[in-house]
Amino acid sequence: MRRSLSFMVGCVMLVSCSASDADVVDGSSVMAFDTTLVHLTAGNDTLTILAEIASSDAQKTMGLMERRSLPDTAGMLFLYPNDQPATAGFWMFRTRIPLEILYADSVGRIVSVRQMAPCEAQLAAGCPTYEPGQAYRMALEVNAGALSRRGIGVGGRLWSSVLQGSRVTR
Repeated sequence: MRRSLSFMVGCVMLVSCSASDADVVDGSSVMAFDTTLVHLTAGNDTLTILAEIASSDAQKTMGLMERRSLPDTAGMLFLYPNDQPATAGFWMFRTRIPLEILYADSVGRIVSVRQMAPCEAQLAAGCPTYEPGQAYRMALEVNAGALSRRGIGVGGRLWSSVLQGSRVTR
């Protein structure tokens, strides 16, 4: 009887773990993020993205890890209270989809754009870092090619109501 009970508990735990792993596939059930509309401009063109906001250290560390897809009109906005150095880049550890990242200064001027490939390394140390080469105050990750297809690059602008202290939540 004891062996049967242990077996049943083990099966229940295995099923529970499997269900929670499935819930984590898109990453959204791992951690809650507020959202905001981000407007990107280049010339006369404007691209609007619904971005999850990563402002806490835990949110910045999690980022888009383990996501299997990202809608073309979605992204993640990383906000910092102070300028970040030109060498403070992003990595793609446990990030499953190719991304494009823009770095912007405190007034929303885009100072750098980089393409980032998923990293298959088992340890974070095995993943490259994508440095902007310029100081920045915020970064926006979107699907690879989303910015370049619209001609949004260095010199363009990023604007969001969250930068004025107002947030749109899910």
